[in-house]
Amino acid sequence: MSLLHILTAVVAFGPLFVYPTLRKAGATALVAKMHMTISFPALILLWAFGMGLAGMSEDAYEFSQTWLAGALAIWAVLMVVSWFLIKPSLTDQSADATKKLSAGIGITHLGLVLSLILMIWKPGI
Repeated sequence: MSLLHILTAVVAFGPLFVYPTLRKAGATALVAKMHMTISFPALILLWAFGMGLAGMSEDAYEFSQTWLAGALAIWAVLMVVSWFLIKPSLTDQSADATKKLSAGIGITHLGLVLSLILMIWKPGI
């Protein structure tokens, strides 16, 4: 289960590193399709596998622990960012959409780093 959790994290966050380049190359339809068929579903599966890991931990982890509650909060923020900032700006070539996409990708990368810190060091245990 942990392998699936890690793989879905790679699939959810990896493509965002190439979105700006693909968008500049004019592949906006491809980027939008990739986001809605690969990255966004992987972000949902990331939550499912993470909850599965926490649930199978034989009471070693509780949802009230700082690191797990923080990771869930970050995941919720990233879902909102993905849906309301990244998704609408993928097919729009305007300057405003470019700013929203950049902000969304930046917030997502920050969320990834913060989540990794929480997952590795598990503060509150």
